Amino acid sequence: MAVPPSRPKGAGNPFKLSIDPADRLLPSGSGGEMPPREPPPSKKAREPREPRKPKAPKKNGGNGGGRRIWLRRLLMWGLTLVIWAGIGVAGIVAYYAIDLPDIDRMTAQTRRPSVVFHSVEGETFAAYGDLYGEPLELAEMSPFIAQAVLATEDRRFYSHWGVDPIGLARALFVNLRAGHTVQGGSTITQQLAKNLFLTPDRNMKRKVQEVLMAFWLEKRFSKEQILGLYLNRVYLGSGTFGVDAAAKRYFDVSARKVDVYQAAVLAGLLKAPSRYSPLNDPEASRKRTSDVLDNMVKAGYIDQKTADTVQVTGAAQLVKRPIPAGRYFADWVMSNLDQFGEVAGKDIVVHTTLDISLQRKVEADLKAMMAGPGAKAHASQGAVVVMSPDGAIRALTGGKDYDDSQFNRATQGLRQPGSAFKPFVYLTAMEKGRTPDDVYDDAPIRLGNWSPGNYTGKYLGPIPLRQALAESVNTVAVRLVEEVGPARVIATARRLGITADLRGDATLALGTSEVSLLEMTTAYAALANGGYGIAAYGVSHITDPQGQVLYQRQGAGFGQVVSPAALARMHDMMSAVITQGSGKAARLDRPAAGKTGTTQDYRDAWFMGFTADYVTGVWMGNDDYRIEMKKVTGGGLPAQLWKQIMVAAHRGLPARPLRTPEIPAEPNPAESVGDFVAGAAQAAGDVAKGIGGAIDDLLKGIFGR
Repeated sequence: MAVPPSRPKGAGNPFKLSIDPADRLLPSGSGGEMPPREPPPSKKAREPREPRKPKAPKKNGGNGGGRRIWLRRLLMWGLTLVIWAGIGVAGIVAYYAIDLPDIDRMTAQTRRPSVVFHSVEGETFAAYGDLYGEPLELAEMSPFIAQAVLATEDRRFYSHWGVDPIGLARALFVNLRAGHTVQGGSTITQQLAKNLFLTPDRNMKRKVQEVLMAFWLEKRFSKEQILGLYLNRVYLGSGTFGVDAAAKRYFDVSARKVDVYQAAVLAGLLKAPSRYSPLNDPEASRKRTSDVLDNMVKAGYIDQKTADTVQVTGAAQLVKRPIPAGRYFADWVMSNLDQFGEVAGKDIVVHTTLDISLQRKVEADLKAMMAGPGAKAHASQGAVVVMSPDGAIRALTGGKDYDDSQFNRATQGLRQPGSAFKPFVYLTAMEKGRTPDDVYDDAPIRLGNWSPGNYTGKYLGPIPLRQALAESVNTVAVRLVEEVGPARVIATARRLGITADLRGDATLALGTSEVSLLEMTTAYAALANGGYGIAAYGVSHITDPQGQVLYQRQGAGFGQVVSPAALARMHDMMSAVITQGSGKAARLDRPAAGKTGTTQDYRDAWFMGFTADYVTGVWMGNDDYRIEMKKVTGGGLPAQLWKQIMVAAHRGLPARPLRTPEIPAEPNPAESVGDFVAGAAQAAGDVAKGIGGAIDDLLKGIFGR
């Protein structure tokens, strides 16, 4: 069977199939044999090829291509990481920059107003708030200040751009070698950024913001401006901000005139202002100053000879500041500062009535008494108030040691006055017409379930009132309260300045109602000054730092509050307390009057007394009311301390008689009745309305408003 011939290529053959002519079968007429087939040409015979060139030997084991590939990959990954790291850093910076402080308000000082206290002699004895000196340009300051600071804090200040990588690396190395923090890596620019804008928190956000602000400062200000701004604002201890305030505080000179040694002292304070303060620890300050001087030598600002010389002579330049005094008094004034008109929020100078010399004497005597006889008698605390008869406070201490306890026992402490309250009972009786020579029976008395007895446990029988008060006889005082009525006694106490809540029963005679030492002293002042009601005060006037008067006290007291005749009789009886009664330990070289006070179980001991020139109150006891003293009475340690203080207060003053009114020939019944009617009405009002109004009146009197 013959195979039909193939179709021509591309002619009606959709599959484009073809048969090689050599593969065709011949028709049957050809004898059925095929011609011999020529073999196909071999591949080698098809196209002659050039011989290959010999390959060059491969370097390093023949892996160069692979290394180039890995190098390219490494570079690509590194570039990718750098790009992503940059994006991450940019994101962090943007995140922390969102709540950056308002840099345009950086020069506005945000600080507490300063309050400086001057004694009556003009001496500064206390200060509150932030004290800033005169703002100075860097060129106006002593050049030694900048030299000492740069040598110690930032030697590369003029070469870095706000952050010092070299300084950071050096600090890291030094700290690692020492095993603890020895050096800081922050530049002055960073410290300024922290002081101006940021909180003292130690966290990543704060550090990033600190760096950002440092960059901004370096771009915005010159190096001199940055350093000057830093030196004008940095805290240097003792409430001072800036080198000028610190120079005046420690050396009493302007920053313009600071010498090498003084500059080294100031620069040394930057590390730890309290620890290296020449006032707090002179020896620590001296050692730190020596380190700063060594730094100045290494930095080339001074030579070694100068450093050695000033270390010997410089310490003598420190101002010898007296031991701080009057801090209880200053606290009391500060707590009532809003009573002095429009002075809140301002820098002010408070001119007080305090006699700073007497104040130091009072504090020293109280501390010595508590450390010696007081400690032996289990008396751990005390308080003293000294005032002029017009109410001007000359000395006040609320405890034996302000550093140990800031609680003011003179103004805040409420304690039972014991028999020191009896003069108000006797005064009420005198105003009703009784006299010191009137006789009352010292005998047992019983009021319901209460049977008051005497301290001695004995009874004297019929005795004159003069003797009853001098010897602090309890039964007679109780009989007087029962006779005149508790309401009248309360009214008398109110007129004299007592605002504390008082019990309206016979126990009032023995001083069972708690009062403050300041109120008791105020009430006794009315007995000392001729019978005029006063309010204790500690401020005469207030000025701004330039001397402009912002407040002037104009209070004139409350007028006559005690009958002259009754007051004369009280002077008679209270003088006998010191000359022949329970207060003989307080006897002076001049006329004086007073009263002892001792409470149950020896928990409180008082001595209150006055002369023509001073009124002084002393309290001793323990803060823990459960602790009893060892038989300490008002006529013992308190009377002794009272005498020491009064002797010091009167040094150089002539002896003068008490301000005793002349006793009329006959008592004036109308006057007495009128006083009692007014007193009874006032007492009734106190019971009904409380003591709020009385307290308000006292505050107004204290602060002249």
